[in-house]
Amino acid sequence: MKAPRSGPRLRPAPRARREAAGWRREKGGAARRAGRGAEWVAAAWLMLKGWRILGFRLKVGGAEIDILAVRGRVLAVVEVKRRATMEAALLALTPAQYGRLVAAGRAVLRGRPSLEGHVLRIDMVALAPGRLPRHLAAVGPAGKG
Repeated sequence: MKAPRSGPRLRPAPRARREAAGWRREKGGAARRAGRGAEWVAAAWLMLKGWRILGFRLKVGGAEIDILAVRGRVLAVVEVKRRATMEAALLALTPAQYGRLVAAGRAVLRGRPSLEGHVLRIDMVALAPGRLPRHLAAVGPAGKG
């Protein structure tokens, strides 16, 4: 027979807390899958418009480039925004995000000699349920071009 333990008893976290954490994890996973699906739709849309996709979800200098594409001498860092409405998607690019994308694009240009002479541009593909994708070229913060 075991001797009784002395000292404070450790109890597991309340059940509601564990369920909430699981719920958040599931929601985050679903959002990540939806975002990746949106990136594939955006890439297909860009290819239909004559763009060559160089990469997906590239981590460069503290930013993530959703899609890196080239057409002619234009190198586009493409941010993909999927929201419940097209208007929300078009307004989803923040100034801070825009600055990170510009810095990441410049780093890509510096790091890839084969892209020398290309013009850097920040583009966006906005997606919403029931709507065709919308490609905006040379956007600025807040999705305005």
